[in-house]
Amino acid sequence: MPELNNDSGVTSDAAKPAAQQQMTCMEVWGGSQLTTRGVEMGGLDAWVYSKPFGHAERGGDVYYASSCATGRITRLLLADVAGHGLSVASTAANLRTLMRRFVNRLDQTEFVRLLNQQFTALSEAGTYATAVVSTFFAPTQRLIVCNAGHPRPLLYRAATQEWSLLGAEPTSEDNSANNMPLGIIDITEYEQLDVELETGDCLLSYTDALIESRDADGEMLGEAGLLRILRLLGDVDPRLLTKTLLREIRDRYPENLTEDDVTVLLVRANGHRPRFSLRETLWAQLRFAGSLVRAINPWAERPPLPDLNLANIGGAIIPSLEQRWRATGSVRRPPHHPA
Repeated sequence: MPELNNDSGVTSDAAKPAAQQQMTCMEVWGGSQLTTRGVEMGGLDAWVYSKPFGHAERGGDVYYASSCATGRITRLLLADVAGHGLSVASTAANLRTLMRRFVNRLDQTEFVRLLNQQFTALSEAGTYATAVVSTFFAPTQRLIVCNAGHPRPLLYRAATQEWSLLGAEPTSEDNSANNMPLGIIDITEYEQLDVELETGDCLLSYTDALIESRDADGEMLGEAGLLRILRLLGDVDPRLLTKTLLREIRDRYPENLTEDDVTVLLVRANGHRPRFSLRETLWAQLRFAGSLVRAINPWAERPPLPDLNLANIGGAIIPSLEQRWRATGSVRRPPHHPA
């Protein structure tokens, strides 16, 4: 395990680019433990940094990534779960099971609905969460983002070299429950933002330790302050961006990033089509077939069935059908540019 810098709350491994690994078909990777990792998926590069509060082995920040049987669908989850310790570890295990069940689904609507139901059932014990769920479809480079009460992600456009906040600014007059934290009320629909990425575009998701940090004058950074720092950093290699950003935040105020879990998830569209060896493809098919056999047992985990739409099923055979996908109920919103 990486050693901790006592004065920073940032692991020493964050001082160098994370080693990049290739995710395989039908793989689910993640958890709530300390990590600094780079992962390559179908059409995306991702870098995850997560450090639990203090010296805990696991924290309340939960991160997952999954790749479907064909490598075309990537799902990403970053959740900030209330509490620490064994209760969060159990929740993280349940979230992994849910990720496996929906690994081959293109539409994430039902995944988010069941995610909320899971936390609603746990709410009596005081367990709730904020989360960002996103699904990336490599053939169209389309990213669908759902925000359940979480700090807004930041979007980087390579063509303009500019960062912006993704999603409208929440207001006290907004009575919509579409973006409520998970487990607060049992709602069935969350707003989903439709973002078309160009090669080199990035999306940065993070937990609230970053925006609850303070600037040099002692004022809380907030989303606008975090955006301002990213713009001041200029053009930074994505492999080094998280390390550079955390160092800049840490240097602004003594207690920054030391009083809570810290997690940053950065993804970049790389423009690559997913490619897997024959062995990897056959292994994925065997795993899928095995899940169908195990599902005969009514108490077994549900199999990872794909959704029945032309883009997912038909597109695996006829690539031109992949272009017909549009997420259910998704909306296109321009990035938010605070003054």
